[in-house]
Amino acid sequence: MATGTVGNYRNGSHRSSLKANATDRPFSVNPNPSKPVLRNKSGSAAASGIRKSCPASLGGSQGAAKHDAGVPGRVRVAVRLRPQNAEELVADADFADCVELQPELKRLKLRKNNWDSDTYEFDEVLTEFASQKRVYEVVAKPVVESVLDGYNGTVMAYGQTGTGKTYTLGRLGEEDTADRGIMVRAMEDILADISLDKDTISISYLQLYMETIQDLLDPTNDNISIVEDPKTGDVSLPGATIVEIRDQQSFVELLRLGEAHRFAANTKLNTESSRSHAILMVQVKRSIKGREQGLPGENGNSFHMVKSLKPPIIRKGKLVVVDLAGSERIDKSGSEGHMLEEAKSINLSLSALGKCINALAENSSHVPVRDSKLTRLLRDSFGGSARTSLVITIGPSPRHRGETASTIMFGQRAMRVENMLKLKEEFDYKSLARRLDIQSDKLTMEHERKQKALEHEIERIKTEAKSRMVEAERNYVDALERESLKYQKDYMESIKKLEEKLVMNQQKQGCERRIVVLQDGNDIISNGKDHMVSTAEVAEMKRLLQKETSLRKAADEEVNNLKNKINEMKKSKESEMSETLKLRKMLEDEASQKEKLEGEIAMLQRQLLNLSSEADETRRRLDKGGSGKFSGGLESLMSQVRHPQPRDSGSGDKTSVAKLFEQVGLQKILSLLEAEDADVRIHAVKVVANLAAEEGNQQKIVEAGGLTSLLMLLRSSEDETIHRVAAGAVANLAMNETNQELIMAQGGIRLLSMTAAQAGDPQTLRMIAGAIANLCGNDKLQTKLRDEGGIKALLGMVRCGHPDVLAQVARGIANFAKCESRASTQGNKTGRSLLIEDGALPWIVQNATNEASAVRRHIELALCHLAQHEVNAKDMISGGALWNLVRISRDCSREDIRALAHRTLASSPTLMAELRQLRIDY
Repeated sequence: MATGTVGNYRNGSHRSSLKANATDRPFSVNPNPSKPVLRNKSGSAAASGIRKSCPASLGGSQGAAKHDAGVPGRVRVAVRLRPQNAEELVADADFADCVELQPELKRLKLRKNNWDSDTYEFDEVLTEFASQKRVYEVVAKPVVESVLDGYNGTVMAYGQTGTGKTYTLGRLGEEDTADRGIMVRAMEDILADISLDKDTISISYLQLYMETIQDLLDPTNDNISIVEDPKTGDVSLPGATIVEIRDQQSFVELLRLGEAHRFAANTKLNTESSRSHAILMVQVKRSIKGREQGLPGENGNSFHMVKSLKPPIIRKGKLVVVDLAGSERIDKSGSEGHMLEEAKSINLSLSALGKCINALAENSSHVPVRDSKLTRLLRDSFGGSARTSLVITIGPSPRHRGETASTIMFGQRAMRVENMLKLKEEFDYKSLARRLDIQSDKLTMEHERKQKALEHEIERIKTEAKSRMVEAERNYVDALERESLKYQKDYMESIKKLEEKLVMNQQKQGCERRIVVLQDGNDIISNGKDHMVSTAEVAEMKRLLQKETSLRKAADEEVNNLKNKINEMKKSKESEMSETLKLRKMLEDEASQKEKLEGEIAMLQRQLLNLSSEADETRRRLDKGGSGKFSGGLESLMSQVRHPQPRDSGSGDKTSVAKLFEQVGLQKILSLLEAEDADVRIHAVKVVANLAAEEGNQQKIVEAGGLTSLLMLLRSSEDETIHRVAAGAVANLAMNETNQELIMAQGGIRLLSMTAAQAGDPQTLRMIAGAIANLCGNDKLQTKLRDEGGIKALLGMVRCGHPDVLAQVARGIANFAKCESRASTQGNKTGRSLLIEDGALPWIVQNATNEASAVRRHIELALCHLAQHEVNAKDMISGGALWNLVRISRDCSREDIRALAHRTLASSPTLMAELRQLRIDY
């Protein structure tokens, strides 16, 4: 088999986000890594105490880690020896192993020659007999427990290619549970420790290939950028797929999906060598009881003090598991062509990582983290705030002593790096917002109740004061009238008495004009007009006048008293008015207090809006180029498209798009395919493609005109993304036989062929080739498909050279050849194969030994089906296909294809005659 020149996706399949936070230095280093860290009686490091059940834990305790300064924690390094493989057992039979392990002393010896060796100490030394469980408990379990406590953690494997890094970290252990690697065991412990009702787990799975970050859960997302926060220095990958995990089985399915998309190749040192660095990121969010938090008002007094709240705290822990690609020497691995470029890229990134480790170990002022994307992603793991465990893998063969020594020295330098562990906590803003809403409603209701009671009290006081004023005025008027009548009556009686007395006196005395001499000797008084009055009468008159005067004075005093009473009543009325004014002022004060409370409520609402806007901003940063023009269920659907869930990730993930589809409606989604905004069309066609992947939705999409809209997009749009996704949706619809005839009837093959001729992206070509390959499997459409250029379109796409595209082309040719073979057997076809007439045979023969198993398997099937029709035999002999049929019948790894090739050769007289002529026993 020829040596391949390009890496291929592992397992040959290609199916469909992430936050990576890292902090910058400072850090401290351990100046003497060869000596073990001083430990206390509990077995943990002297500066640590995070879990007594963690014999390998480093750094500070939970309580200490809550301080902003953090606690130091040295990078922990374990070495694991791989057993000898079959090749080494033969080649190194006469030579001693270059490594001698002393696990009880946590030490190993690296032999220079038969009499000299170097000794190195590590945190753990694991022999070739160490179980996967032992490796996990020593290397990864302390880190996993730290992540559950709210810290960041990293587990990484480093070593030469073929020494067991992927086996240690990524083994699924489906056949034997004892073989499970660190990734599977870590997730088991995390799921066992958390509560899925309150806590969440989400993962992202990436690969760093040729200095580009690619999403293993969505291979179409093949150029993810690294974003650094200018304030905190945290590193994130906003374009990566994020999947929430609810059970262990769905996690294993995602790992299998990611491994299928990871690049691997066959080299002299490793039959399945990883050509990229794989990075698994697990985000764990846990809710814990929060501290009491007071929310003061504007003035800080008790009246403006909002009731203290206890918002829950969210602890965020991030576990990063890094399966580094193996370092290799070109002369030993035999890499050439594209594989040589891959090896150079791997070695450059590992070299950049080594330089950073050296700078950290030597406490250099400059650490070159920007030399490689790998070092930028791992800046938190070395010299940052994460708890880090490193397992270095080595082999025993003396032929690779140089690579083994280099790996050991890398581990020794890594042991000198210290990280500053920090607890990751934040408020649960959603819960706090809900509590603020409740508190705001309570304050509003209490204020309204008090205001209503105050209004009732003011109304009662006003009514009471008014009734008292009316009664006082009435009493005053009645009293004044009584007194006035009394004094008027007395005055009239006095005047009447005086008049009567005056008349009596005039009658007694008469009108004599003489002087009367009184006998009693009193003086005689003359009035000047001969009118004479006695002094006694005058005195009586004076007395009466004085009495009248006194009565007048008494009346005046009584009137003054009444006036004083009226004034007092007026003053009382004024005081009552003043009290009314005070009550009005109190009412105004209550109204101002109400306004202030409403202001506080508005402030709380603004805080809620700010929290919501911050959450929306976080989601927008996670989105990639969202249009923001959708509402309700459609916006959720767009978010679902931007973060697609794998179809086999669990029942909860399978139904999310379907639920949103039911809420929005198919007609509304299809109408967006004709929107003027390019982003809207892209998102809409992604939604339709996701829906078309479910068999139950395909008939609905076709009946609603979705197939016609997709073909119209292929005809009218010039956007490469729309071409790729629309072709993928057509490929999904083409899995149904009825839909295949509709696609052909609407000129689908011509549109796909034209799109393929203009496309340059391998993923677009893969989708188009997949659609045509599905159509090639329909017996009724053979002639029409060929006449409309379907075969030539398939052959034209091989120019891309991408293994996924070649696999789909080979599948289409195999489907076409199978239909032709069936038609010839049934007597419905005569004459040469249309594939041979269109010139497909040379390419088929050329790729019969293709390194990619998916391409080779389909080509082998196509050769067998072509050979079953006797009229094709001469062309196959002249084209060199006979030798490939013989090889397939003898050496094919699949027994069914090997048996088919044998039966085909045995049943063809022409081919058997050629074999006899060439003297080949068969």
